[in-house]
Amino acid sequence: MKKKTPLRKCVITQEMKPKKELIRIVRSPEGEVFIDHTSKKSGRGAYISNDAVVIKEAQKKNALARHLKATVPDSIYEDLLKLSGESRP
Repeated sequence: MKKKTPLRKCVITQEMKPKKELIRIVRSPEGEVFIDHTSKKSGRGAYISNDAVVIKEAQKKNALARHLKATVPDSIYEDLLKLSGESRP
């Protein structure tokens, strides 16, 4: 029997995608925002597609801050862009 692939929704595109294709950003109970590479950290999480265009749109609209109800530092977006394989000019 094939194991079911967990799906999560990208907070920007609203697409359901396999969890492995998305990046999880977490706000810890202490209010710290960081990228959760293991997808197992506790706290409020938001998933975003591993796509530079989507990441830039999220930054422009400040969408992650809204979803996590916390301030998201620019360094998070820079790290996300590095993960997606695109570096900023």
